[in-house]
Amino acid sequence: MSDFGPGQNTISKASGRRCKTHCFLGGIVFNVSRQRLNTPATSFFVEKSNRRIFGLALVVLALDQFTKWLVLRSSIMEGDERVIIPGLFNLAYRVNTGAAWSMFTGKNTILALVALAALIALYLSRRHFSADRIRGQIAFGLIFGGIIGNLTDRLNPHRHAVVDFLHFYLQRRGSFEPLDFPAFNVADSAICTGVALIFLITWTNENTPRPSAN
Repeated sequence: MSDFGPGQNTISKASGRRCKTHCFLGGIVFNVSRQRLNTPATSFFVEKSNRRIFGLALVVLALDQFTKWLVLRSSIMEGDERVIIPGLFNLAYRVNTGAAWSMFTGKNTILALVALAALIALYLSRRHFSADRIRGQIAFGLIFGGIIGNLTDRLNPHRHAVVDFLHFYLQRRGSFEPLDFPAFNVADSAICTGVALIFLITWTNENTPRPSAN
């Protein structure tokens, strides 16, 4: 004979139904949460390779903007230079509304749109350049950070121009005209380094023997 009366049995059955209901609702909430975490908006940050690319890009962007801020805060006037290593390197302050070697000067808006399009195209095609490997992630992190760094300058309402400050040159003997390279910045250096790595990755992939299928 049971030690519990009819009332106790009714309570036990009701508790069981409530437990099943709570478990069912909990399962729904868990599945919905998991689906939200797997959306394209969050998968970028969940994937390890993307986190590395994004992290390095942030470092490049921060370093680029910080060095430009130091130049803007310095005593160097726009268009002037300060000799750091005679005959080799000057610290300059130049603004550039164009591209390298002053090409497309005054086309700041067009160049900003081109940079944005390049950023999207590179992100979509990153899988073709070993973005799942460390060297590919470094390359794309450098390129993305550099593009965003210069794009930030172009979109800055107080500038609308890229700040360049690193000026390397070679002073030739017996001549007043040096062999110089256009002034550049940290973002430019990151982009060039990243592109060089992409070329190296492509060359390595094309010249690496592939195992023959048996």
